[in-house]
Amino acid sequence: MQILLGSTQVSDIDRTRRRTGRNAPTVIIVEHSTLARTTVVKLLERELTGWNVIDLISTESLDRALGAEVRLIVLGLAGRGVESTSLRDDLAAIAARFPEAPVTLLSGTDDAIIARQALKMGIRGLFSTSLPIDIALAGLRLVLAGGTFFPQLLGAVTAGSNEHSPARNEAEKSLDDRTQYLAFADFTPREADVLAELQCGCSNKVIAGKLNLSGHTVKMHLQHIMRKLQAQNRTEVVARLIQRAAGGPDVSPS
Repeated sequence: MQILLGSTQVSDIDRTRRRTGRNAPTVIIVEHSTLARTTVVKLLERELTGWNVIDLISTESLDRALGAEVRLIVLGLAGRGVESTSLRDDLAAIAARFPEAPVTLLSGTDDAIIARQALKMGIRGLFSTSLPIDIALAGLRLVLAGGTFFPQLLGAVTAGSNEHSPARNEAEKSLDDRTQYLAFADFTPREADVLAELQCGCSNKVIAGKLNLSGHTVKMHLQHIMRKLQAQNRTEVVARLIQRAAGGPDVSPS
């Protein structure tokens, strides 16, 4: 059934009322794409038991969430630039109604440049559709705990390793960003390379192929990384890394 703004047949508020009470902690999803929006909603409803999940097609419907205890707003980037007028208008509309709620962006691309721009604008996270679900959920909990989630900045660490890369100048300009995200753990350059592939969800075999390493060497680097992060497995490695990089506590939302 098609959902139209202002329709008396099926409205955003009708679907909201069918979920949780308005006094519950709330996440708002603003995304034009029906598939992307409903997928995120189902994922959050499963992950955040007892929370209220409100999904909207556009920020024009934000008033329908007034009075709710909004803890997070996920805004679809929809191919727009971070500095586009349209996105700035959406952010202004959100700030006017929910000034204390952290805002994250949902993007179809992994782009370190977009991530840096968003971070400077006060956005608290950039979730790309290519992220493994377990990593995305770790990032969600990080933001809800007061941290920031920008794995694209971690992934950009390998951009400077190619001497003749067209992105070399951009990588050099972002050296401070990458240092901020990596210095705390004292990773070696090769460990950083392995970690960048790991946070993209690559298996040991794939990492070995990409970095021209043996499987044994990859496993050794992963053991060193896990020891430095005091992690027990691959998922915990990435979760702990982004928590420490953002300075956020290891706390689940409540």
